[in-house]
Amino acid sequence: MTYSFAASNGDAKYDAGQECRVETIAAARTLNAADSGKVFVLSAAAGAAITLPAAKSGANYKFIVASLFATTNWTIVAAANVIEGGAIVNSAFVPADDENTISLVATAETIGDFVELISDGSKWYASGVGAAAGSITFTAP
Repeated sequence: MTYSFAASNGDAKYDAGQECRVETIAAARTLNAADSGKVFVLSAAAGAAITLPAAKSGANYKFIVASLFATTNWTIVAAANVIEGGAIVNSAFVPADDENTISLVATAETIGDFVELISDGSKWYASGVGAAAGSITFTAP
C-alpha cells in the first residue's frame, strides 16, 4: 500500500512507498536545490563545511553521522542567520534562534547523531538528536 500527500500550494510531495536518496559526503560540499530531499551520510576521518543554498519553500536535507571524526567538526552553514529550531542533545533541548551554523562536534559525536533541515522559503528549521553532551551546537558569527 502506498500513501502520499501534497501540500496545498503544490510545493511538497511525499510518497511513503518512495525510497529516499542517500549520498555519502567525505569532504566540503555546497548543496543546491537538486539535492533537496537527500539524506547525507557524513563519513570521513575529519569533518568539513557543508554550505546550504538559499532557503526555498519545501527544501529539506538530513545529515547523519556515519563515522567518528576526531579532529574537525562537520558544520552546516547558511549564508545568513536563518536557522531556527533546535536539537535534543544528551536528553536536553539545545535551541537555535537566528543562527547560521550547525556543528556536529568532533570528539562528542556518536554514530547515528542527526540533524534535519526544512525550509519555508525564508528560514531553515532544524531538528535533530545528539547522544552525547555538546555533540550538536548552533551558533551565529
